[in-house]
Amino acid sequence: MSPRARRGRATNRRPPARRRTRGPGKRRQRADDRLIARLVAVVVAVALVVAMVDWLLAHWWVLPALGAIAVLTGGGLLRQKRRAARWEAVRTQGLRYELPRLDALHHTRFEDAVRDLMRRDGCRDALRVGGGGDLGADVKATDPYGRRWVIQCKHRRNGPAGSAVGTPDLQVLNGTARQVHGADIAVIVTNGRVTAPAVLFAEQQRLHVVDRQTLAVWASGSRPLWELLRAVPPPRRPTALS
Repeated sequence: MSPRARRGRATNRRPPARRRTRGPGKRRQRADDRLIARLVAVVVAVALVVAMVDWLLAHWWVLPALGAIAVLTGGGLLRQKRRAARWEAVRTQGLRYELPRLDALHHTRFEDAVRDLMRRDGCRDALRVGGGGDLGADVKATDPYGRRWVIQCKHRRNGPAGSAVGTPDLQVLNGTARQVHGADIAVIVTNGRVTAPAVLFAEQQRLHVVDRQTLAVWASGSRPLWELLRAVPPPRRPTALS
């Protein structure tokens, strides 16, 4: 083989592949970066704490001042809360409604009025629960004697000129007040009329009817409802009122 052929053959050969040398792993580098960042954060936090302590030592009067401000603020909020509670008690105790005002209410606001009258009478837990699926209970309350009240409200926009409350309304109350809601006293309250059969049914089933005349006395005066109804159950527990 001629020297020229040998040179051409040598030229056609591929150079051997170079082995890549591995440097530091990326994962290790990231871990080192995170460690450095944490150390820097710790150093900065320690420096801030030391600076704050030094500042407080130099300005020691700040802590008593902050404590005094906190005490005054808390006392002011407590006094404001107590004042609001006293005004609410005065407002509730002096609550009065006249029939024309009750007639003008929306039926949900009428339920609110009945709830507020129960609270005026001392039922602190009186709650309006009327709405879809209320099962005949619009207002629930516990009186100071421990008796559980369940009240169904029947508001008539036209007052006595509206449709009368009839026996079917009483039947709904009778079917759920005691069995479902655990009532000791089941009451139906209306600003309208009540039919004679409904009144008779209520007496037979130990239900109580607050008609327009009874509502007028209850809403415009300060006597609790249980003093206006006959044959209410005795108190469940002795109280200062009993």
